[in-house]
Amino acid sequence: MNKKIIAIDSPLAEINLRKYEKPENISDRNLVRKLCLSVGLLQPGDSRDIIVDILYVMLKAKQPISSVDVEQEVIEFRKNNKMPLQGIASSNIRRQLLRLRDIFIIEKVKNSYRINENSKLIDIFSEKIEKYYLNSIVERVKEYVIETDKRFGRA
Repeated sequence: MNKKIIAIDSPLAEINLRKYEKPENISDRNLVRKLCLSVGLLQPGDSRDIIVDILYVMLKAKQPISSVDVEQEVIEFRKNNKMPLQGIASSNIRRQLLRLRDIFIIEKVKNSYRINENSKLIDIFSEKIEKYYLNSIVERVKEYVIETDKRFGRA
């Protein structure tokens, strides 16, 4: 019996952007949740939303914070708000911190994490995500569009 081997195309970079209603009259946590949904860190309807609380803790922190401290702060926050303690394993906290690093929202300094360069999120989004990350993705998609036009006689 012949088995077909299917190649898995792994993207070099990806980002999902979503547009929601204006951020008015919502709690701080819901604001962070909508931000996570807006930049694709959280999927609509996803009940596993630990990344929201991790980003919330990172935004509240005035100094760099270790992954252990992030974990403790998230657990305390979820307990205080009577939320289920799902996704709080140390390995998951570190994985979510890495996701935040991958889209340039946070950075690792020695063994601690902080908001990238202690900057405002709008600066991070404009300089790192919009101008660099998103632009590089759009440029590569254009290369595929141009090459496809050439090969299918539309050039």
